Amino acid sequence: MDLLPGVRSAFVETDRIRMHVLVSGPVDGPPVVLVHGNLSTGRFFEHLMPSIDPRHRVIAPDMRCFGDSEPAPLDATRGLADWSDDVHALLRALRVDAPPHLVGWSTGGAAIARYAMDRPVASLTFVDPVSPYGYGGTRPDGTPCFPDFAGTGGGGVNPEVVTRLAEGDATSESPFSPRSVMNAFYMAPTHREPPEREDLLVAEILKTVTGDANYPGDSITSENWPGFAPGTSGILNALSPKYCNWSGIVDIDPKPPVLWTHGEHDLVVADGSMLEMGTLGAAGAIPGWPGAEVYPPQPMVSQIRDVLGRYAAAGGSVRTETSTGSGHGPILDAAQRWLDVFTEFLTAVGPED
Repeated sequence: MDLLPGVRSAFVETDRIRMHVLVSGPVDGPPVVLVHGNLSTGRFFEHLMPSIDPRHRVIAPDMRCFGDSEPAPLDATRGLADWSDDVHALLRALRVDAPPHLVGWSTGGAAIARYAMDRPVASLTFVDPVSPYGYGGTRPDGTPCFPDFAGTGGGGVNPEVVTRLAEGDATSESPFSPRSVMNAFYMAPTHREPPEREDLLVAEILKTVTGDANYPGDSITSENWPGFAPGTSGILNALSPKYCNWSGIVDIDPKPPVLWTHGEHDLVVADGSMLEMGTLGAAGAIPGWPGAEVYPPQPMVSQIRDVLGRYAAAGGSVRTETSTGSGHGPILDAAQRWLDVFTEFLTAVGPED
């Protein structure tokens, strides 16, 4: 499927990895970087790019482990720092000196937060980001349910999902095929992408690099429920609260303006997501659950709200927009509405801020 008018594709050699990117807008415009989430690529943003303020230089990379960027291992012990450092290396290679406006969807939300904790940014836009305390295995205040962070990381994915990815399954014959997963979890059940576009997005997901160093990552056994703990490599371990914690944005100075957009019916990032071990245990889907006092369902949205509330109390500007009827990807199932909100936010921040 050809790229949309005004969107260009390029490969960029950085001092870290070779990255595939989509770009639009003038090369000297204020930079807007769109960082995709788990099991996706930069093309999940393509439909938005021609409509973003044409004064801006828009950049949508394929992140490490995904898409057409160089297959490279991900060091999970750094959380999402490999991703944030890759973005910074990309901007250096593109000779972008201005602090970027960063947009991060899901996993990308943790990556842009990490970037902002290390370097100046013009603004942060979170699209249904992973909790500030990582994915799974934490109490409301972010403390771990077990010292070894059992129940999080690479061991938590259904093996059939990985098998079907590795085999290039583009069908919908199983609930664990990429097409089925995308339609069940990325957007509201009332929304389907046009057939040609859906096929394209499935093909992009199938570019995922599978294995211990990439997706899902390795894992180790644990004496704690449910019997596994995070390893040290791969994307799902990078999302474990053992390594992923972006609550430190509260201490950024100066604080960039923040926009948090959230799909009302998000099944992935939720207070009680059915992809998280505490929720699955409470529902009886995983035997031996030790109970809510030991391993409660993770209140992900509440954790995000709390950290961004503290960010605002510390002097930061936070705008929150909930997309009624949307799922995990309001950039997909409410694209125009999301774009209107983002455009308004970007205009208020100002292209030179």
